[in-house]
Amino acid sequence: MRVNDKKLKIFLSDLGAIPKDALEAAFSEAKDSGKTFGDVLLEKKLVPVEEMEKAQAYIFGVPFVELAEIEIEPEILKIISEPMSRQYSAIAFEKKDKQLRVAMLEPNDLQFIDFISKKTGLEIIPCMTNKKGIEKALKLFQKSLKAEFGEMVGGSDMIDLDDQDKVISKNNIGEKESVDLEKAAEDLPVIKIVDTLLKHAIIEGASDIHIEPEEKDVVIRYRVDGVLHDAMTLPRIILQGIVARIKILSNLKIDEHRLPQDGRFKIETGGNKVAFRVSILPVFDGEKIVMRLLNETSNDLTLEQIGFRERDLAATEIEIKKPNGMILVVGPTGSGKTTTLYTIAAILNTPDVNISTLEDPVEYRMPRINQSQVNSKINFTFASGLRTLLRQDPDIIMVGEIRDKETAELAVHAALTGHLVLSTLHTSSAAGTLPRLTDMGIESFLLASTANVIISQRLVRKICSECKEEFNLDKASYESLTENFNMDLISESVKKSGVIKKEYKNNKQMWLDIKFHRGKGCTKCRNGYKGRIGIFEVLQVNDRLSKLISGSAQVDEIEKASCEDGMTTMLEDGFIKIIQGKTTLEEVLRVTKE
Repeated sequence: MRVNDKKLKIFLSDLGAIPKDALEAAFSEAKDSGKTFGDVLLEKKLVPVEEMEKAQAYIFGVPFVELAEIEIEPEILKIISEPMSRQYSAIAFEKKDKQLRVAMLEPNDLQFIDFISKKTGLEIIPCMTNKKGIEKALKLFQKSLKAEFGEMVGGSDMIDLDDQDKVISKNNIGEKESVDLEKAAEDLPVIKIVDTLLKHAIIEGASDIHIEPEEKDVVIRYRVDGVLHDAMTLPRIILQGIVARIKILSNLKIDEHRLPQDGRFKIETGGNKVAFRVSILPVFDGEKIVMRLLNETSNDLTLEQIGFRERDLAATEIEIKKPNGMILVVGPTGSGKTTTLYTIAAILNTPDVNISTLEDPVEYRMPRINQSQVNSKINFTFASGLRTLLRQDPDIIMVGEIRDKETAELAVHAALTGHLVLSTLHTSSAAGTLPRLTDMGIESFLLASTANVIISQRLVRKICSECKEEFNLDKASYESLTENFNMDLISESVKKSGVIKKEYKNNKQMWLDIKFHRGKGCTKCRNGYKGRIGIFEVLQVNDRLSKLISGSAQVDEIEKASCEDGMTTMLEDGFIKIIQGKTTLEEVLRVTKE
């Protein structure tokens, strides 16, 4: 919404919150650049975003509401339909007698206000809000999905659990051999159930959906922020219909029940394009389905956003800009290695380089990058694919995973012959990557000359910002930490990071004085956590480390030298993020317990 620049200037001048010369300079810049006066003020940080929003509301003569902080009753929310609320960025949030208060980004849209007034028969009181509030309110429409699921399963148009013959004749789904699976998959209740299940998983922020058949029912579980939890339980009678529907969506054989099958499909909901990678496995009670959700419309991440701190970021950026060598990301399954690789590839993706990838499978599509998916059934493996890629004039090669000696040798050869190679391995630490590669048959001197940087990582859950609270460690908790960890070493690393500004006579007093954080748990999160962030150790191979690697030094010796050169271990990085209030002690200990 465009506010008249002159009116905004007069209003801010009257408030006296901004020095007159700064106000005039910003106004002149807005005139010369063609930008709005408000945008210039925000860019120069002369006015906080919240104050700018309130000032604009005041100029338009409407109240400003922080929609994200208001509890909206479902009946009031639905007065304006979800499609219309989304299209016009308008949310009904309060009704008194014949008056309806509507939060809008454009409170001067008289045509829309008149339309809603005529449709509802209510007097519309427009209020101004921000995009964040609108986005949170739109998600409330989806919170009724779970209730809707219950209605579909238990409603009159669905099933009678005590009468399976009636179910089969009415909905053509069940477990009798005569059931027409294709017809069952296209039956309206089954379509609605599967669609709702998928939408609910997206709203919950799940990374995986597990559909698990049991003797008497079907358990649906979601993996959210790396942790599996039960989402709902459905009657077993609808299992065949759900399985058949997902097989059809994934272009799989619906009459194949004995062999595993893999497929993929996409849906678009709420402006998001989400790809589902489907794996179907025969189990004792039927067929288990696991679907991995891949959001193809998510914004490109930066290394800072995924958790890299200043020193690790600088070291990584130096090494990925080199024309050749190996960038290795290591950690167990589910530690975010692929996300880090994609983030690095996105940074390197410029018109003057040719980037080719070998993946199993291709998880996210990246523009201007040649992505190939390996297929062991036709002998298109990482090794055979890498040989072909080397004839494709690549500058940068991304190999999804180094699994065997042949792939490792080809990757090292590619790095030696002028290519930058990005890849992953399953190892527990950055220094532990080197003996793993030597065990595969790679000579130490070759590793010393090709490895640029090794990034080891884990994912920890972030504390929910909505219900975060502070607390202090007690003496007993500190003593417990000292029994399990070298707290003096961790303390020195924490101090070097700059997150502790105050000087302390001893480390014990420092830890007892630090404000720790945790989430109390609220409607916006799950058990006090929302989202995930990485903890890292970034081993940059310099001349000193190259000599140690060439001499087949032990892991402890390499790690000690790396720490002396400035490397922060994952545990230390985790403690720094604890102090920064990003995660909890329990989370860091959970993922670094080995």
